[in-house]
Amino acid sequence: MRAFTCRICDSPLFFENSVCVSCGTALGFSRTERDLVPLDADGRYVDQAGLVWHVCANLNLSGCTWLAPIEGGQCSACDLTRTRPAAEDLEGMAQFPAAEAAKRHLVVELDSLGFDLDGLVFDMLSSVDENVVIGHADGVITIDLAESDDARRERIREELGEPYRTLLGHLRHEVGHFLQSRLVTEAHPDRLARCRELFGDETADYQAAIDRHYAGGPPAGWEGWAITTYATMHPFEDFAETFAHYLHINDTCETAAAYGLVTVDVAAFSVFRDLVRAVWVPLSVALNQINRSMGKDDVYPFVIPAPVLDKLDFVAGLAGAGPAAGTS
Repeated sequence: MRAFTCRICDSPLFFENSVCVSCGTALGFSRTERDLVPLDADGRYVDQAGLVWHVCANLNLSGCTWLAPIEGGQCSACDLTRTRPAAEDLEGMAQFPAAEAAKRHLVVELDSLGFDLDGLVFDMLSSVDENVVIGHADGVITIDLAESDDARRERIREELGEPYRTLLGHLRHEVGHFLQSRLVTEAHPDRLARCRELFGDETADYQAAIDRHYAGGPPAGWEGWAITTYATMHPFEDFAETFAHYLHINDTCETAAAYGLVTVDVAAFSVFRDLVRAVWVPLSVALNQINRSMGKDDVYPFVIPAPVLDKLDFVAGLAGAGPAAGTS
Protein backbone atom coordinates (compact mmCIF):
# COMPACT_ATOMS: atom_id res chain seq x y z
CA MET A 1 0.00 0.00 0.00
CA ARG A 2 1.48 3.31 -1.10
CA ALA A 3 1.89 6.33 1.15
CA PHE A 4 -0.65 9.12 0.63
CA THR A 5 -0.30 12.87 1.20
CA CYS A 6 -2.95 15.53 1.71
CA ARG A 7 -3.11 17.79 -1.35
CA ILE A 8 -4.12 20.73 0.86
CA CYS A 9 -1.61 20.66 3.73
CA ASP A 10 0.90 18.00 2.61
CA SER A 11 0.35 15.92 5.76
CA PRO A 12 0.60 12.10 5.65
CA LEU A 13 -2.63 10.22 4.99
CA PHE A 14 -3.68 6.59 5.15
CA PHE A 15 -5.77 4.65 2.66
CA GLU A 16 -8.97 4.59 4.75
CA ASN A 17 -8.86 8.28 5.79
CA SER A 18 -12.09 10.17 5.10
CA VAL A 19 -10.74 13.36 6.68
CA CYS A 20 -7.25 14.82 6.97
CA VAL A 21 -6.65 14.95 10.72
CA SER A 22 -4.23 17.86 10.27
CA CYS A 23 -6.28 20.36 8.26
CA GLY A 24 -9.77 18.88 8.47
CA THR A 25 -10.25 18.52 4.72
CA ALA A 26 -12.81 15.90 3.72
CA LEU A 27 -11.29 13.21 1.51
CA GLY A 28 -12.38 10.61 -1.01
CA PHE A 29 -10.51 7.87 -2.82
CA SER A 30 -10.39 8.26 -6.60
CA ARG A 31 -10.06 4.86 -8.24
CA THR A 32 -9.06 6.44 -11.55
CA GLU A 33 -6.31 8.54 -9.97
CA ARG A 34 -5.51 5.92 -7.29
CA ASP A 35 -5.18 8.71 -4.79
CA LEU A 36 -6.95 10.39 -1.89
CA VAL A 37 -8.39 13.65 -3.17
CA PRO A 38 -9.90 16.66 -1.36
CA LEU A 39 -13.66 17.17 -1.41
CA ASP A 40 -15.53 20.46 -1.42
CA ALA A 41 -18.15 21.46 1.15
CA ASP A 42 -20.79 19.50 -0.77
CA GLY A 43 -18.74 16.28 -0.77
CA ARG A 44 -17.74 16.60 -4.42
CA TYR A 45 -14.50 16.30 -6.35
CA VAL A 46 -13.97 17.65 -9.87
CA ASP A 47 -11.21 15.83 -11.74
CA GLN A 48 -8.96 17.25 -14.44
CA ALA A 49 -11.39 16.17 -17.15
CA GLY A 50 -14.15 18.17 -15.47
CA LEU A 51 -16.04 15.11 -14.27
CA VAL A 52 -17.80 15.53 -10.93
CA TRP A 53 -17.44 12.77 -8.35
CA HIS A 54 -19.39 12.33 -5.12
CA VAL A 55 -19.02 10.67 -1.73
CA CYS A 56 -20.09 7.02 -1.86
CA ALA A 57 -23.54 6.39 -0.42
CA ASN A 58 -22.02 3.67 1.80
CA LEU A 59 -19.63 5.94 3.72
CA ASN A 60 -21.57 5.56 6.96
CA LEU A 61 -22.71 2.00 6.27
CA SER A 62 -19.36 0.34 5.56
CA GLY A 63 -16.81 3.12 5.96
CA CYS A 64 -16.34 3.36 2.20
CA THR A 65 -14.32 6.45 1.26
CA TRP A 66 -14.39 5.88 -2.50
CA LEU A 67 -15.94 8.29 -4.96
CA ALA A 68 -19.09 7.57 -6.93
CA PRO A 69 -20.02 9.00 -10.35
CA ILE A 70 -23.61 9.78 -9.30
CA GLU A 71 -24.72 11.83 -6.31
CA GLY A 72 -26.33 9.53 -3.78
CA GLY A 73 -24.99 6.46 -5.59
CA GLN A 74 -22.36 3.96 -4.66
CA CYS A 75 -18.82 3.57 -5.96
CA SER A 76 -17.40 0.92 -8.29
CA ALA A 77 -15.94 -1.04 -5.36
CA CYS A 78 -19.31 -1.25 -3.62
CA ASP A 79 -20.88 -2.26 -6.94
CA LEU A 80 -18.82 -5.44 -6.72
CA THR A 81 -20.72 -6.56 -3.62
CA ARG A 82 -23.75 -8.53 -4.80
CA THR A 83 -25.08 -9.55 -1.38
CA ARG A 84 -24.71 -8.09 2.12
CA PRO A 85 -26.46 -8.75 5.44
CA ALA A 86 -29.99 -7.52 6.03
CA ALA A 87 -30.24 -4.27 7.97
CA GLU A 88 -31.89 -6.06 10.90
CA ASP A 89 -28.93 -8.47 11.20
CA LEU A 90 -27.04 -6.30 13.66
CA GLU A 91 -24.16 -8.73 14.13
CA GLY A 92 -23.67 -9.23 10.42
CA MET A 93 -23.83 -5.50 9.74
CA ALA A 94 -21.26 -4.88 12.49
CA GLN A 95 -18.91 -7.34 10.75
CA PHE A 96 -19.57 -5.98 7.25
CA PRO A 97 -17.22 -2.92 7.28
CA ALA A 98 -14.09 -5.00 7.95
CA ALA A 99 -14.82 -7.27 5.00
CA GLU A 100 -15.51 -4.31 2.72
CA ALA A 101 -12.27 -2.61 3.81
CA ALA A 102 -10.31 -5.75 2.93
CA LYS A 103 -12.10 -5.95 -0.42
CA ARG A 104 -11.22 -2.33 -1.26
CA HIS A 105 -7.58 -3.05 -0.42
CA LEU A 106 -7.70 -6.04 -2.77
CA VAL A 107 -9.29 -4.06 -5.60
CA VAL A 108 -6.66 -1.32 -5.44
CA GLU A 109 -3.91 -3.91 -5.45
CA LEU A 110 -5.33 -5.77 -8.46
CA ASP A 111 -5.96 -2.50 -10.32
CA SER A 112 -2.34 -1.50 -9.80
CA LEU A 113 -1.11 -4.85 -11.10
CA GLY A 114 -3.31 -4.69 -14.18
CA PHE A 115 -5.75 -7.52 -13.44
CA ASP A 116 -9.19 -7.21 -15.03
CA LEU A 117 -11.99 -7.76 -12.51
CA ASP A 118 -14.79 -7.79 -15.07
CA GLY A 119 -17.26 -10.52 -14.15
CA LEU A 120 -16.27 -10.68 -10.47
CA VAL A 121 -18.76 -10.12 -7.64
CA PHE A 122 -18.76 -10.72 -3.88
CA ASP A 123 -21.36 -12.24 -1.56
CA MET A 124 -20.61 -10.90 1.92
CA LEU A 125 -22.73 -13.26 3.99
CA SER A 126 -23.60 -13.38 7.66
CA SER A 127 -23.34 -16.77 9.35
CA VAL A 128 -25.53 -15.72 12.28
CA ASP A 129 -28.45 -17.82 11.04
CA GLU A 130 -26.85 -19.99 8.34
CA ASN A 131 -23.67 -21.88 7.55
CA VAL A 132 -21.46 -19.94 5.13
CA VAL A 133 -18.70 -21.61 3.14
CA ILE A 134 -15.93 -19.33 1.94
CA GLY A 135 -15.12 -19.98 -1.71
CA HIS A 136 -15.31 -19.04 -5.37
CA ALA A 137 -17.68 -20.30 -8.04
CA ASP A 138 -18.32 -18.86 -11.50
CA GLY A 139 -17.10 -15.37 -10.69
CA VAL A 140 -18.73 -15.16 -7.24
CA ILE A 141 -16.50 -14.93 -4.17
CA THR A 142 -18.33 -15.81 -0.95
CA ILE A 143 -17.00 -14.50 2.36
CA ASP A 144 -18.20 -15.42 5.84
CA LEU A 145 -18.36 -12.10 7.69
CA ALA A 146 -17.69 -13.90 10.98
CA GLU A 147 -14.05 -14.07 9.82
CA SER A 148 -13.80 -10.46 11.01
CA ASP A 149 -14.10 -11.73 14.60
CA ASP A 150 -10.53 -12.08 15.84
CA ALA A 151 -11.25 -14.68 18.52
CA ARG A 152 -13.28 -16.91 16.20
CA ARG A 153 -10.76 -16.63 13.38
CA GLU A 154 -7.87 -17.48 15.68
CA ARG A 155 -9.75 -20.51 17.04
CA ILE A 156 -10.33 -21.82 13.52
CA ARG A 157 -6.72 -21.12 12.58
CA GLU A 158 -5.51 -23.23 15.49
CA GLU A 159 -8.01 -26.02 14.79
CA LEU A 160 -6.86 -26.26 11.17
CA GLY A 161 -3.18 -25.88 12.00
CA GLU A 162 -2.84 -22.80 9.82
CA PRO A 163 0.09 -20.42 10.36
CA TYR A 164 -1.86 -17.49 8.92
CA ARG A 165 -5.56 -16.55 8.55
CA THR A 166 -6.97 -13.10 7.71
CA LEU A 167 -9.88 -11.63 5.79
CA LEU A 168 -7.51 -10.12 3.23
CA GLY A 169 -5.77 -13.48 2.91
CA HIS A 170 -9.11 -15.18 2.16
CA LEU A 171 -9.90 -12.61 -0.51
CA ARG A 172 -6.49 -12.94 -2.12
CA HIS A 173 -6.83 -16.72 -2.21
CA GLU A 174 -10.33 -16.70 -3.69
CA VAL A 175 -9.50 -14.11 -6.33
CA GLY A 176 -6.67 -16.42 -7.34
CA HIS A 177 -9.32 -19.02 -8.20
CA PHE A 178 -11.26 -16.43 -10.20
CA LEU A 179 -8.23 -15.27 -12.18
CA GLN A 180 -7.08 -18.81 -12.91
CA SER A 181 -10.53 -19.58 -14.32
CA ARG A 182 -10.27 -16.53 -16.59
CA LEU A 183 -6.61 -16.42 -17.56
CA VAL A 184 -5.38 -20.04 -17.56
CA THR A 185 -7.65 -21.79 -20.04
CA GLU A 186 -7.54 -23.77 -23.25
CA ALA A 187 -7.69 -20.44 -25.08
CA HIS A 188 -4.03 -20.04 -23.99
CA PRO A 189 -2.58 -23.53 -24.52
CA ASP A 190 1.02 -22.61 -23.72
CA ARG A 191 -0.04 -20.88 -20.52
CA LEU A 192 -2.23 -23.82 -19.54
CA ALA A 193 0.53 -26.33 -20.26
CA ARG A 194 3.02 -24.42 -18.13
CA CYS A 195 0.49 -24.14 -15.31
CA ARG A 196 -0.07 -27.89 -15.33
CA GLU A 197 3.67 -28.48 -15.37
CA LEU A 198 4.08 -26.38 -12.24
CA PHE A 199 0.90 -27.06 -10.27
CA GLY A 200 -0.39 -30.37 -11.63
CA ASP A 201 -3.47 -31.43 -13.58
CA GLU A 202 -6.38 -29.29 -12.44
CA THR A 203 -8.87 -31.79 -13.89
CA ALA A 204 -8.08 -34.24 -11.08
CA ASP A 205 -11.12 -35.15 -8.96
CA TYR A 206 -11.52 -32.28 -6.50
CA GLN A 207 -13.78 -34.03 -3.97
CA ALA A 208 -11.43 -37.01 -3.83
CA ALA A 209 -8.57 -34.60 -3.19
CA ILE A 210 -10.47 -32.96 -0.33
CA ASP A 211 -11.27 -36.32 1.25
CA ARG A 212 -7.67 -37.47 0.93
CA HIS A 213 -6.30 -34.23 2.38
CA TYR A 214 -8.50 -34.16 5.46
CA ALA A 215 -8.10 -37.87 6.05
CA GLY A 216 -4.34 -38.07 5.77
CA GLY A 217 -2.96 -34.54 5.76
CA PRO A 218 -0.24 -33.28 3.45
CA PRO A 219 2.14 -35.73 1.77
CA ALA A 220 5.62 -36.29 3.15
CA GLY A 221 8.12 -33.77 1.86
CA TRP A 222 5.50 -31.17 0.91
CA GLU A 223 7.74 -28.40 2.24
CA GLY A 224 9.96 -28.84 -0.79
CA TRP A 225 7.35 -27.88 -3.39
CA ALA A 226 4.35 -26.12 -1.76
CA ILE A 227 3.93 -22.85 0.12
CA THR A 228 1.35 -24.27 2.60
CA THR A 229 -0.17 -27.60 3.53
CA TYR A 230 -3.48 -26.47 2.02
CA ALA A 231 -1.71 -25.96 -1.30
CA THR A 232 -0.94 -29.68 -1.41
CA MET A 233 -4.61 -30.66 -1.55
CA HIS A 234 -5.29 -30.02 -5.27
CA PRO A 235 -3.68 -28.06 -8.15
CA PHE A 236 -6.47 -25.47 -7.90
CA GLU A 237 -5.58 -24.82 -4.26
CA ASP A 238 -1.86 -24.77 -5.00
CA PHE A 239 -2.47 -22.04 -7.59
CA ALA A 240 -4.74 -20.00 -5.30
CA GLU A 241 -2.38 -20.24 -2.33
CA THR A 242 0.56 -19.25 -4.51
CA PHE A 243 -1.38 -16.34 -5.97
CA ALA A 244 -2.30 -15.13 -2.48
CA HIS A 245 1.37 -15.20 -1.47
CA TYR A 246 2.33 -13.33 -4.62
CA LEU A 247 -0.04 -10.55 -3.50
CA HIS A 248 1.21 -10.75 0.11
CA ILE A 249 4.80 -10.32 -1.02
CA ASN A 250 4.22 -7.70 -3.70
CA ASP A 251 2.03 -5.52 -1.50
CA THR A 252 4.32 -5.69 1.53
CA CYS A 253 7.41 -4.88 -0.52
CA GLU A 254 5.69 -1.87 -2.09
CA THR A 255 4.48 -0.68 1.32
CA ALA A 256 7.97 -1.07 2.77
CA ALA A 257 9.40 0.96 -0.11
CA ALA A 258 6.75 3.67 0.30
CA TYR A 259 7.69 4.09 3.96
CA GLY A 260 11.46 3.93 3.46
CA LEU A 261 12.03 0.48 4.93
CA VAL A 262 13.84 -0.71 1.81
CA THR A 263 16.22 1.35 -0.26
CA VAL A 264 15.85 -0.36 -3.64
CA ASP A 265 13.23 0.38 -6.29
CA VAL A 266 10.90 -2.60 -6.02
CA ALA A 267 9.32 -1.70 -9.37
CA ALA A 268 12.67 -2.21 -11.11
CA PHE A 269 12.52 -6.01 -10.80
CA SER A 270 11.28 -7.50 -14.06
CA VAL A 271 11.44 -11.05 -12.67
CA PHE A 272 9.42 -11.67 -9.54
CA ARG A 273 11.78 -14.29 -8.14
CA ASP A 274 14.51 -11.64 -8.08
CA LEU A 275 12.30 -9.39 -5.95
CA VAL A 276 11.68 -12.30 -3.59
CA ARG A 277 15.36 -13.08 -3.21
CA ALA A 278 16.72 -9.53 -3.06
CA VAL A 279 13.98 -7.76 -1.10
CA TRP A 280 11.35 -10.08 0.35
CA VAL A 281 13.55 -12.66 2.06
CA PRO A 282 15.67 -10.16 4.03
CA LEU A 283 12.64 -7.94 4.69
CA SER A 284 10.46 -10.78 5.98
CA VAL A 285 13.26 -12.04 8.22
CA ALA A 286 13.62 -8.54 9.67
CA LEU A 287 9.86 -8.18 10.16
CA ASN A 288 9.69 -11.56 11.87
CA GLN A 289 12.47 -10.56 14.25
CA ILE A 290 10.72 -7.26 15.02
CA ASN A 291 7.55 -9.13 15.87
CA ARG A 292 9.49 -11.54 18.07
CA SER A 293 11.00 -8.53 19.84
CA MET A 294 7.43 -7.51 20.70
CA GLY A 295 6.55 -11.01 21.86
CA LYS A 296 4.31 -11.66 18.86
CA ASP A 297 4.19 -14.37 16.21
CA ASP A 298 6.09 -14.07 12.93
CA VAL A 299 4.60 -11.78 10.29
CA TYR A 300 5.48 -14.28 7.57
CA PRO A 301 5.84 -17.81 8.97
CA PHE A 302 6.56 -19.45 5.61
CA VAL A 303 9.55 -20.81 3.70
CA ILE A 304 9.81 -20.42 -0.08
CA PRO A 305 11.59 -23.37 -1.76
CA ALA A 306 12.83 -23.19 -5.35
CA PRO A 307 9.73 -24.84 -6.94
CA VAL A 308 7.52 -22.24 -5.26
CA LEU A 309 9.68 -19.50 -6.73
CA ASP A 310 8.87 -20.91 -10.17
CA LYS A 311 5.16 -20.87 -9.30
CA LEU A 312 5.35 -17.31 -8.01
CA ASP A 313 7.02 -16.27 -11.26
CA PHE A 314 4.20 -17.86 -13.23
CA VAL A 315 1.34 -16.16 -11.37
CA ALA A 316 3.20 -12.83 -11.41
CA GLY A 317 3.49 -13.17 -15.17
CA LEU A 318 -0.30 -13.14 -15.44
CA ALA A 319 -0.45 -9.51 -14.32
CA GLY A 320 -1.78 -7.43 -17.19
CA ALA A 321 -2.75 -10.53 -19.16
CA GLY A 322 -6.30 -10.82 -20.41
CA PRO A 323 -8.57 -13.59 -21.64
CA ALA A 324 -8.40 -14.47 -25.28
CA ALA A 325 -10.63 -12.60 -27.72
CA GLY A 326 -14.16 -13.92 -27.63
CA THR A 327 -13.91 -15.26 -24.07
CA SER A 328 -15.37 -13.79 -20.92
